[in-house]
Amino acid sequence: MHKIVVLDGHTLNPGDLSWKELESMGEVRIYDRTEAGDIIARIEDADIVLTNKTPLTGDTLKACPAIKYIGCQSTGYNVVDIKAANALGIVVTNIPSYGTEAVAQFTMALLLEVVSKVGMHAEAVKQGQWSASPDFCFWNGPLMELNGKTMGIIGFGAIGRSVAKKAEAFGMEVLACRRTPDKFPESGHCHWASLEEIYQRADVISLHCPLNEETEGMIHKGTIDRMKDGVILLNTGRGPLINETDLRDALNSGKVAGAGVDVASTEPIRPDNPLLQAKNIWITPHIAWAPLETRQRLMDIMNENIRAFLGGAPINEVH
Repeated sequence: MHKIVVLDGHTLNPGDLSWKELESMGEVRIYDRTEAGDIIARIEDADIVLTNKTPLTGDTLKACPAIKYIGCQSTGYNVVDIKAANALGIVVTNIPSYGTEAVAQFTMALLLEVVSKVGMHAEAVKQGQWSASPDFCFWNGPLMELNGKTMGIIGFGAIGRSVAKKAEAFGMEVLACRRTPDKFPESGHCHWASLEEIYQRADVISLHCPLNEETEGMIHKGTIDRMKDGVILLNTGRGPLINETDLRDALNSGKVAGAGVDVASTEPIRPDNPLLQAKNIWITPHIAWAPLETRQRLMDIMNENIRAFLGGAPINEVH
């Protein structure tokens, strides 16, 4: 019987999903969370290991020769030493494209909060500010109409394209940029653009590119200085795409009018993260991927990946 270990199952399934299908495939041990010092002891006898954010280094893999398969419960797979896994003959898979619509929806939710400040004003009403107002209405910060504004999307894969459609529905013009432009057709309101064009022309810039040596820290003082005064920045990609100190300074100076981020350079966010000292920023705890429907889709693909591996024809394999 296959021995299956889930190292950090709580974020995927805090109790509202079922592990039943996984349990039909072998003897399953599920841990909500796993500290670094416990990893080897928990997986050394397993042939199938599932991880979300628990790292599996080359040394760990060498210490656990029973492992034949690692399933990443995410699209990203940087928590696994892929080179070591390949050398040891371990199959590694990921979960592609499970959260496209959820992340795109959340990107627009962040944008709407920045420009309409619904949450801020709803809380102000609860605090009695409307009852005490001498006028029939009030607002505690500038509000913006999106119609006619330009959104620059950096990274134009499935999520970027979904964000573009939603931005167009709000009457926005879209400038799209990706490292390797493809045959995605331009429309009357969506056009390919260079990174420099986006920096100079966009009223809103949304990041949907992968994190790599080329993109790490791509939003910094130098690139922010080339943006429009009053630009809005959104990041539902990866925290290290942004130099957080430089963004804090740009928010506090007013160069950047507002920002919405669902990710941080270190997660959970550190108490000394510079963005916590910035004004006009909305920070959420990496939840764009977390709707029930999205997590169920992730689990379904995870199970499908394992069944394909057990059947001798792995799918969604990464190298």
